[in-house]
Amino acid sequence: MKVAKLYSCSDIRIEDIPIPEIGHGDALMKTKASGICSGDAMPWYIEKKAPLVLGHEPAGEIIEVGNNVTSFKPGDRVFAHHHAPCLTCRYCKRGDYVHCETWKNTKIIPGGISEYILIPEINLENDTLILPEDLSYEDGTLIEPTACVVKSLKRAGVIIDRGSSLHTPHSLLSYRDTVLVIGLGVMGILNILVARKYGAGRIIGADMVPSRIERAKEFGVDDVIDVSKDSLPDALKKLTDGEMAQLVIVGPNSAEAMAHGISCAGPGGTVLLFTPAKPGEKLTIDPNEIYFKDINLITSYSCGPDDTKEALNLIHKGIVTAKKLVTHRFPIDETEKAYRLTAEAKESLKCLIVF
Repeated sequence: MKVAKLYSCSDIRIEDIPIPEIGHGDALMKTKASGICSGDAMPWYIEKKAPLVLGHEPAGEIIEVGNNVTSFKPGDRVFAHHHAPCLTCRYCKRGDYVHCETWKNTKIIPGGISEYILIPEINLENDTLILPEDLSYEDGTLIEPTACVVKSLKRAGVIIDRGSSLHTPHSLLSYRDTVLVIGLGVMGILNILVARKYGAGRIIGADMVPSRIERAKEFGVDDVIDVSKDSLPDALKKLTDGEMAQLVIVGPNSAEAMAHGISCAGPGGTVLLFTPAKPGEKLTIDPNEIYFKDINLITSYSCGPDDTKEALNLIHKGIVTAKKLVTHRFPIDETEKAYRLTAEAKESLKCLIVF
């Protein structure tokens, strides 16, 4: 089978490797579509893992299951999360799945951009979801990135689960609240769509790429700020009559962007750091600024099974759709071209490898 293997960000090769053999509790999936994550285009983040088969956003059809598998069968259309928790440790019991040792050590084999994928038993049972018949495989590739947004908005206090199911969450945002989204790539757009669903009254987007600014308008932002032309805090102050933002979502992997985000939060506001900074960067904070303004500083890394279930729910409701978000599709042989387009962070929104 063909796989796309990254040796460095300037060296992505299409290679042939054997189709994995499944165990008694595993499944084999024929990949139908797989997304390229913008995080995989950060050299410092991805190259330390090299060589590796790219991709962690696959959807496909199960074609074989092990003798002990009863939850899935050949022909099932599924999304498979690349990490899955044990569901029993102290981290899992409090919903901090990404700190579970099982979550950290699990993976799909050999990776997302591969013609066939082995879904190990723990991934299969604890975070693989059957796609409804009216959703496409391309929609399925959006479950993992959307789930990352769901988790981040939960951590920021936007989505509050007051019942036993995340399918009926409540929101702390009101129609009066302003949300500022810094960075208008696909993850910024997903934050806009989900925040709007959960109560954001006014959403302001900020970026320096003209095409992304224009695209954000198509996705319903109320105002935009071109940070290549205007000071972000000053422009936001003018737009909000000095009130600033109740929630600031910082997308770029930059300590400078994080500092700007903190300066854009209004009294009692929350700053959500959606992406890590580059290694070696330091974020300098005036503690009295965040103390006397009661600013909440929140981080959010990846997602867990509760988040993927809610993401599937949002996609099934049409809040998030591949039809609107996917701008480019490539065969596996052109993975490097898709990767370059994603890394450029300009004209593309979401690139998929389709099989």
